[in-house]
Amino acid sequence: MKSQDIHPSDPTEEPIIENQMLGIWEALIPVFFLVAMLSFNVVKGFGDDALSGTNQFILILSGAVAAIVGFRNKVTYAAMMEEVGKNIKSTSGALLILLFVGALSGTWLISGIIPAMVYYGLDILNPTIFLPACVVICALISIATGSSWTTSATVGIALIGIGNTLQIPLGMVAGAVISGAYFGDKLSPLSDTTNLAPAMAGTDLFTHIRYMTITTVPTIVITIILFFIIGLQLNTNGTSNAAQTLSDISQKFHITPILFVVPLLVIFMIVRKTEPLIALLIGTLLGAVFALIFQPQIVAQVAGVSELNFIEAYRGVMKAITVQTKIATENEILADLFTAKGMSGMLGTIFLILCAMVFGGIMEAIGALATITAALLKLFHTAFGLFASTVASCLALNITASDQYLAIVVPGKMFAKAYEDQNLAPENLSRTLEDSGTVTSVLIPWNTCGAYQAGVLNVDTMAYLPYAFFNYLSPFVTLLFAALRIKIKSLK
Repeated sequence: MKSQDIHPSDPTEEPIIENQMLGIWEALIPVFFLVAMLSFNVVKGFGDDALSGTNQFILILSGAVAAIVGFRNKVTYAAMMEEVGKNIKSTSGALLILLFVGALSGTWLISGIIPAMVYYGLDILNPTIFLPACVVICALISIATGSSWTTSATVGIALIGIGNTLQIPLGMVAGAVISGAYFGDKLSPLSDTTNLAPAMAGTDLFTHIRYMTITTVPTIVITIILFFIIGLQLNTNGTSNAAQTLSDISQKFHITPILFVVPLLVIFMIVRKTEPLIALLIGTLLGAVFALIFQPQIVAQVAGVSELNFIEAYRGVMKAITVQTKIATENEILADLFTAKGMSGMLGTIFLILCAMVFGGIMEAIGALATITAALLKLFHTAFGLFASTVASCLALNITASDQYLAIVVPGKMFAKAYEDQNLAPENLSRTLEDSGTVTSVLIPWNTCGAYQAGVLNVDTMAYLPYAFFNYLSPFVTLLFAALRIKIKSLK
């Protein structure tokens, strides 16, 4: 999912907390409360502004409801806080990545890297094929890096800028970016979830990848076809302004292919298994150097001076890294492209993740996650029912635990014996975990993946969800294959 090694400990070694005193309906009380309050908050309360802070507090309130359930079932406050602490610690790498992505977006703006990506993208990409091209480009980058997060933070941001310039709805563009990014994330041997799923199910990495292509390739083909159909029907009024937009970009920035050295180097470092934080830091610093070399006038503008000296150059670069930066332009289409959030722009997303980890940690501590998963496991006794209960468990845990890793680890541990009892090979379980746990995490606004993608792409989760075809089709395809008994491998 995210990048290699952002969790400090091995998720496979984490014990599943069970509570024999906790009934299924008690375990579901915090979930019902969370869903009801979030729905009310969005529909009747704050609408699109709900993510600015009120949804975060509802996650805290839902955690309090879970804590009351826990107290009634003999779970101590200390035990709950211990799990909350573990959850927050497990996201420390992700939170730092978010801060570095904010910093990177700032220096990549003032250096002209992102404007250059948009400039050449506008010059090359035909609007009709733009959306399927987004899927393919992001799939290739994600396979190479093993990270949907890195893909979104590099080419994803640029593709959003191109789509905005072409006046294509940003929800569509973000859906295409995310679809491609998670295709590569699922199949890349460099991806942490691609390694985690077979480890939990009891199969090997490359058997898992080969078996996963059976459902993943048809799903991405359907996704590309759907985006191609959408592209044929798009009103591409933005193309009439493309020439003027290209001119406005080149007048503001010194555009040269040399600027691509920085993103290519970052991608190369990730492929070579450089720690993501190190790669992003180097990318940020190189962006600052390239800004001083190629765009000194932009650095001066950010610093608020007419001529640069060492101190003003330092001020300009640091402002781009840490706070929101806007490059003045009279072209309204370029206003969003010429704006970067900096590290401060990621604080709302970090706030959401921390609150989600409080809720997920308490749910885990009181045994609710294990209770919900066990109840789902008991619902079905056929082979198809086992696949369906696995999918349902992964979805439930992405909603309740707010963490993609737990959505793989908990069902993986609890369902492994059931698959063996049904004479099903472990790669059936590992594939189902990825088809439902990995890809659906980004569809939940308060899940770490959903919060990250919405923050980095600056597109609300609910806006891209209808167009993240690959992500929500994957569970249906895996269930279809199970129902028709297509490539369902049995134990020898």
